[in-house]
Amino acid sequence: MADSISMKKLVTRLLLVVVAMFIFGFALVPIYDVMCKAFGINGKTAGQYEGEQTVDTSRQVRVQFLSMNNADMPWEFYPKSGELVTHPGAVSEMIFVAQNPTDRPMSAQAVPSIAPSTAAAYFHKTECFCFTQQVLQPGQRIEMPVRFIVDRDMPKDVKHLTLSYTLFDITARHPPVAVNTGG
Repeated sequence: MADSISMKKLVTRLLLVVVAMFIFGFALVPIYDVMCKAFGINGKTAGQYEGEQTVDTSRQVRVQFLSMNNADMPWEFYPKSGELVTHPGAVSEMIFVAQNPTDRPMSAQAVPSIAPSTAAAYFHKTECFCFTQQVLQPGQRIEMPVRFIVDRDMPKDVKHLTLSYTLFDITARHPPVAVNTGG
């Protein structure tokens, strides 16, 4: 009888641990957002640009572009230029290049980040390869544009932004379909 009671206590405790882990898993995203905001890291870009399309030619903003691959991502991935100078309100574009050097089709997803995070709300992407998953066949190389507008309302003390992308291999979760190129 004592073994039965101790077994019930063990099962109850294990179930409580599972429930606590489940709740913690859901809490991670809001905790992550709070931590990023508190430490000023991983700025997320703002949404759709709905302001007037007038350009503020009285000031310039330097936008730096960085790219990196997550662990085990073999693709070549880089911007065509390391930076550009733009005027707030102007539509600007940068091309990123990706190439799959493997012998198999792969799927990828790019995740953006803006620094400084205080300026992220003023950076509006109007077109971005990060909005969709990228599928590349073996050896395939593509050029992917990102079009953006630096909001005219961005604080005047911000003169430099960094747009960074991390490329993740999502092939296991979203297997691509191989294209038959042979005859």
